[in-house]
Amino acid sequence: MLLRRSLSNLKASGENYNILVVGGGIAGPALAFFLHRYGMKPVMVERAPKLRLSGQWVNLEAEGKEVAWRMGIESKVRSKITEEQGIHIVDSAGRPQVSFDANSFGENRSAEEIEIRRPELNNILYEHIRNDVECIFGDSPQTIDDRDDKVQVKFTSGNIREFDLVVGADGIHSKTRRLVFGDESPISYANLYAAFFSIPRSESDGNWVRFYSAPGGRSVALRPDDQHRTQVYLCFRSNERGYERLDADTQKHLILKLFSDAGFEAPRILRELSTLNDFYFDTVGQVKMDRWSKGRVALVGDAGYCPSPLSGVGASVALVGAYILAGELSRHQDYSKAFKQYETWMRPYVTKAQKIIPGSVRLALPNTRTTIALRNAVLGFIFRPAITRFIAKHITSKDSQGSVLPNYKTNINTFEK
Repeated sequence: MLLRRSLSNLKASGENYNILVVGGGIAGPALAFFLHRYGMKPVMVERAPKLRLSGQWVNLEAEGKEVAWRMGIESKVRSKITEEQGIHIVDSAGRPQVSFDANSFGENRSAEEIEIRRPELNNILYEHIRNDVECIFGDSPQTIDDRDDKVQVKFTSGNIREFDLVVGADGIHSKTRRLVFGDESPISYANLYAAFFSIPRSESDGNWVRFYSAPGGRSVALRPDDQHRTQVYLCFRSNERGYERLDADTQKHLILKLFSDAGFEAPRILRELSTLNDFYFDTVGQVKMDRWSKGRVALVGDAGYCPSPLSGVGASVALVGAYILAGELSRHQDYSKAFKQYETWMRPYVTKAQKIIPGSVRLALPNTRTTIALRNAVLGFIFRPAITRFIAKHITSKDSQGSVLPNYKTNINTFEK
């Protein structure tokens, strides 16, 4: 459990930096919030013309939840959390083969986690800054020129502006990273692609997530969204690179081809593809870099250290990274020292977040019917009550060791609104 105490009473002493924050997802607005809180002047730019409405559910655990509390948005986040009962792993006819409810690892454990749809978290964060921070939609940096004393940014719109610092919070395929750190890709691919979108709710959709594995390393998951919509998650394994760069229509055609014989609810899902307005498709991978800053430019969140959806902690890592970066800038007159201390704080946390259980992709998406049946048998054993109680006790024991975020204000109550 994260402790709400200070390692030291760190008072804000940073410059009145004028900072461009590139990206309006999770890390970007969170960073802009804390920069403004500490007296700096952030400008947030988002390439999309408006807030993105697509995306999967994300978890806030421990440190991520703590940052949400310090921002004063935890109650708003909690009002949007899922109330689903658990997960059914089903066969092609939709019959449950393995089931585990939301409290399989203990009620205390589930209470410590917050699960919310990414678009709803994005909206909460944006609403929290929109009256205090200049937010620009439908634009992005075309060039970033670090001139030692300032950074000149030319935008795709043709506008040219100067900033003291630039922070890339623009996701796993960060253009900021590419412009500043070069074309060498730091992405470690999981040989896995995922598509997320919603479809009209039907009578077969209850309060349980239904997860189905099809031969060929494919999976279909349906989870309740609201009274009218159901979230769909389609994943497939592939060694081919570049599908994420295709246009949306071509990606949908690929999905149609790959899942046409998948079974379960695939026919219903595929019929809705042509009408979607929240379709999201991307590769699954991690970003691993030796450094997260260069000159007056730094990276935060997925742009610098994406842990991948497999880890389940991407949103928490983004919030913590934003909090630490803004806090270090608030207490250092020299931005380079702030960047260095930011990396010192974040590196162990990111290293832990990027640890993926070996073979987790093959376990989640087996290739054959035999390995699917074997996987289900193993999970059926693991989720026996006696086993889950043992695992829950082990997890609780490890978590009780705790971890501490620094406080960048003398009075922690100043974070609450």
